[in-house]
Amino acid sequence: MTTEPQRFRILLVPEHIEGRGGASVEDSAVRSAVVEATGETGASGYPRYAGDGIVADIDPSTRTVEAVLVDGAELDYGLNARIAS
Repeated sequence: MTTEPQRFRILLVPEHIEGRGGASVEDSAVRSAVVEATGETGASGYPRYAGDGIVADIDPSTRTVEAVLVDGAELDYGLNARIAS
């Protein structure tokens, strides 16, 4: 039996600076949020997590953000949502 994580920290990172230079993803983030499991499944088919104005469907086995809303809107163009390590 596997259990899904109950919380993740999501980082919103501009794609134009992600992975450039010596800056870590955490240092490049323009916003972060701790999201907790809601017990629901999102439209993507993955578990839904919510908190701090962010709602995300996350694949817990790969730690991939499959869908995300920020303050009720789609993610702005040029931003990527990442799970903090």
